[in-house]
Amino acid sequence: MKWKRTHTCGELTGKQKSQTAILMGWVDRRRDHGGLIFIDLRDRYGVTQIQINPASAAYEEAKKLRNEYVVAFKGIVEGRPEGMTNVKLKTGEIELIANEIEILNTSETPPIPISGDINASEDLRLKYRYLDLRRPDMQKNMFIRHKAAQIVRNYLDENKFLEIETPYLMKSTPEGARDFLVPSRVWKGKFYALPQSPQQYKQLLMVSGYDRYFQIVRCFRDEDLRADRQPEFTQIDMELSFIDEEDIFKIMEGLIARVMKEILGITIPSPIQRIPYKTAMEKYGIDRPDLRFGMEINNISSLVEHCEFNVFSQTVKAGHVVAGICVPGGGKFSRKQIDDLTSWTKEQGAKGLVAIKVKGDDWDSTLDKFFSDEQRKQIVKTCSAQDGDLLLFVADVKKVALPLLGDLRLKIAREQNMIPADTYKLAWVVDFPLFEYSAEEGRWVACHHPFTSPIPADEHKLLTDPEHVTARAYDLVLNGMEIAGGSIRIANAELQAQMFTALGISDQEAQSKFGFLMEAFKYGAPPHGGIAFGFDRMIMILAGCSSIRDVIAFPKTATASSLMDGSPSTVKSEQLLELGLRLYEGI
Repeated sequence: MKWKRTHTCGELTGKQKSQTAILMGWVDRRRDHGGLIFIDLRDRYGVTQIQINPASAAYEEAKKLRNEYVVAFKGIVEGRPEGMTNVKLKTGEIELIANEIEILNTSETPPIPISGDINASEDLRLKYRYLDLRRPDMQKNMFIRHKAAQIVRNYLDENKFLEIETPYLMKSTPEGARDFLVPSRVWKGKFYALPQSPQQYKQLLMVSGYDRYFQIVRCFRDEDLRADRQPEFTQIDMELSFIDEEDIFKIMEGLIARVMKEILGITIPSPIQRIPYKTAMEKYGIDRPDLRFGMEINNISSLVEHCEFNVFSQTVKAGHVVAGICVPGGGKFSRKQIDDLTSWTKEQGAKGLVAIKVKGDDWDSTLDKFFSDEQRKQIVKTCSAQDGDLLLFVADVKKVALPLLGDLRLKIAREQNMIPADTYKLAWVVDFPLFEYSAEEGRWVACHHPFTSPIPADEHKLLTDPEHVTARAYDLVLNGMEIAGGSIRIANAELQAQMFTALGISDQEAQSKFGFLMEAFKYGAPPHGGIAFGFDRMIMILAGCSSIRDVIAFPKTATASSLMDGSPSTVKSEQLLELGLRLYEGI
């Protein structure tokens, strides 16, 4: 390389006219206009048009250029001819009249397009991820990720947080998702685990007196994957001492407000609304409600308990629920559309779907004969239905009906384009249950994790009535996705021991898994709590993407493999022998 670049490809404007400049980058496009050659030169900062005329010493070399060649040009910055300005480019008012060229490297024809619309499959993009990352859309996502991380660090530093790293090789304490295990060469037959989160370490930091900790940290979970999950993912992890929930809410609302203001230029309402878990389930059928549109769930059980439509009345008398949603303008749905929704509902495990079109303040339905005039009016009123709307009801056990209606609500909203673009709705979901019963394991398990504190009023119920214990846990939801979750922790060794007992964890097992944490609590643990933001998921929403794989530089596929480098892969038998391992025959 015989020169140093003086500017990037997104930097030159009319202010640099007549100056000599050296640009370096990739050939985005080459155009030969019967003598004049034009090159769109691209780097991560933008695109600059290069003009090479036949009298230039660079002309013959420029004829050899192809897309993705790496090239350096030296020349004079000039304004574009009148009427030729490209308003779509930051550099659109100028071009570089090149008089010298250096081809720094050649390129084969890329297997995926770098510029323009991408029509390659995701598998092909992941196989050639280093090329995919050249695309402007991906570079924009990486910039948003970088900028958000800097905003987070600056904000937390202003609020007296210390960034402290915790180990990646830790003790396996399986409680929730499966651990990724790492065999020890020194201690043959023993294993480290990759952290699912730094949970115990950050609590130990509170015991150590570091009252405000954070790190932007890699975490690992061996779990079923989907669009917003990866086996390795990133959290903004935080823990604070001498605080309660209100302190957490205030600081975190300031953080998300700063991020959204600086990334998207929008101001979010303050304080962020809070929704009790029970209300979220009853109104939206899910504990992470999407608030960008209506169609809330309405429970009409009390209105139909004595109606003549047996599907409804018998369901209520059996102690179950009849609930539904009102689809604005859904009265125009065809018979086939309603039949398709009914089939989908049955596929999800419900017994069926009752559809009623609203006409005026009454029904346009063959079912109206089973309901009195007053019952029909009350149902229309309860559901806030208008002329031309569609009522969709499910009669079933509560644990089936409400989540299914929540899914149906989202399905219809997406299919009917009812979710407004560029809209961001936040909510805290609070008052979660502390436990849920696992029929598979035959015991109560922690909804959050074993270190989450119950509300003080419910501490006495831990061992006698676990079903009705409320947790001091909270989730922050953005556009129907959980972007952060946390809790006030148990800081008392006696209460923590009761929690382990309620979870069916014996003293011996608790000592084996969490003994070091319990030992630390004997030496003055402060009241503390924390939260972790799903950084990848948050960036996905801010960047307007539908998959976290689009905001991670080198992600895994849905089957947790890397098409680019071929991991996971087999290893030599000598490596296994050194670790004291042997594969079962047939593996």
